[in-house]
Amino acid sequence: MTGGNESCTGGPTSMSYLTCLTYILEEWTGVENIGDYLSYAFYILWLFFPLVVVFVLPGVIVILFYASILWLHIYKRKNEIKEAYSHDVWIGAREMLATMWDGHGRIWHGYELHGVENLPQGPGLVVFYHGATPLDFVYFTARLHIMQKRCCSVVADHFVFRLPGFRILLDVFGVIHGPKEACVGTLKKGHLLAIAPGGVREALFSDEMYTILWSDRKGFAQVAIDAKVPIIPMFTQNVREGFRTLGGIKILRSLYERIRLPLVPLYGGFPVKLRTFIGEPIPYEPNMTAEELAAKTKAAVQALIEKHQKIPGNIFRALMERFQTQKKED
Repeated sequence: MTGGNESCTGGPTSMSYLTCLTYILEEWTGVENIGDYLSYAFYILWLFFPLVVVFVLPGVIVILFYASILWLHIYKRKNEIKEAYSHDVWIGAREMLATMWDGHGRIWHGYELHGVENLPQGPGLVVFYHGATPLDFVYFTARLHIMQKRCCSVVADHFVFRLPGFRILLDVFGVIHGPKEACVGTLKKGHLLAIAPGGVREALFSDEMYTILWSDRKGFAQVAIDAKVPIIPMFTQNVREGFRTLGGIKILRSLYERIRLPLVPLYGGFPVKLRTFIGEPIPYEPNMTAEELAAKTKAAVQALIEKHQKIPGNIFRALMERFQTQKKED
């Protein structure tokens, strides 16, 4: 053993560090030609590294969500005494989480928010295209809270309320499941409310063509009519390039339609450029039907997609946009 170590550094020509390490491993394990095995192992690791990354990065977002939940539980325990003396004990928690998520958006996606001036001072219904994840909406609410100290509630699918530990996060940020009466009530209290009419189906089965999958849904339009509020269309550029799904597999689509659970694999987490664009509001008109308002809203969201998104979406191009400046007209 001593002679082997000395041979690594002794003599007129010294071995490289890797060669020396290989020699020592052969001495310890008794396996000959261990360098060939290591070379093969490194090759396999290099070959599958991109595949591992695209499925591991979504887990980072899940960890951040649970880190947020853990912080809320700690904050709740720390402020139990103050709860009886404060009209909203969660103000500090919202500030902290908004700062954290906005920082993540700035660093990882260079996140930008355009068209905030189109949001009404009072209540309004924000209608947006649903990406593979709602991460862009999280960034939007965080930036809005920092800029205007406003909260925007959102309607989520029922399965979100079944996620372990998520209840406190949903309650603090005003996430609701519905029904229509709850949505109308939120708006009549003067709050902003957001809805993605495509929901989970659009999240899982739309693709880089950014096809709007709203079917004939018009309930959101009826909510705006009943609450007598404007609808504000919204779209996030490159939202499909950050995360993608395997929704193109037909058997997964059939499975979802049967059990209505999002069991479609997700991959991505790429640091693409994300820009959220808020369009001009569609004002409340008492004589407009829900069908007409839904069609008008869909056209407005489609117009935002056509204006701000290059079709089909491309991950490499979206990455390169991190180094491009946005046009002033946007």
